[in-house]
Amino acid sequence: MQQIQHIFFDLDHTLWDFEKNSDLTFQKIFEINKVEVDLGAFLEVYRPLNKKYWKLYREEKVTKSELRYDRLKNAFDTINFTISDDIIDLLAIQYIEYLADFNHLFDGTIEVLEYLKDKYQLHIITNGFEEIQSKKMKNSKIYHYFDKVITSESVGVKKPNPRVFNYALELAKAPKEHSIMIGDNLEADVQGAIDVGMKAIHCNFEHQEINTNGLLSIKSLLEIKQYL
Repeated sequence: MQQIQHIFFDLDHTLWDFEKNSDLTFQKIFEINKVEVDLGAFLEVYRPLNKKYWKLYREEKVTKSELRYDRLKNAFDTINFTISDDIIDLLAIQYIEYLADFNHLFDGTIEVLEYLKDKYQLHIITNGFEEIQSKKMKNSKIYHYFDKVITSESVGVKKPNPRVFNYALELAKAPKEHSIMIGDNLEADVQGAIDVGMKAIHCNFEHQEINTNGLLSIKSLLEIKQYL
């Protein structure tokens, strides 16, 4: 780790508490539109469906618009809640509009960024939608910590495609051997970075039983201070 000069973070599920902010967004837009669904029952099926559709999106098997609609339609269908396509379309739009209104960060985010900012160049590589990622960072008051913010939409492909990482390294003028990726997704963040010659740290905040094959894995952001 002594050679590291550039740190690339994922955003959602790594610094920005996506699940908590997403849950609060659904609560808000359901109230606005008087969608009288059991929020807990909806979220229980929506969360794994959302992960499934994001994987399909990364693999170019669904489009952005399909992801935004289908994850909602599938969740409502699963819990047998009747709702019109027009309302689903409206919810999909409002979800993106309101998501950045909630800005819970994972414990230790600010402390870790303060600790790292004077020692390293900090950057973001995210598969999240272009129109909302910067807004999330600005509203949660972490945008100023980062030199470069790279979205997959700006590159035209998604992590773990090596083009995303190579583009980010080139934009940041960061040699791969002096760079590290920190993120929650073993496939998109960790393996994607390793495949282009970067180091990586896996964020296992849910304490899942997974085989990391000797990869460095942390269960809280504050553990980063032990290594960097």
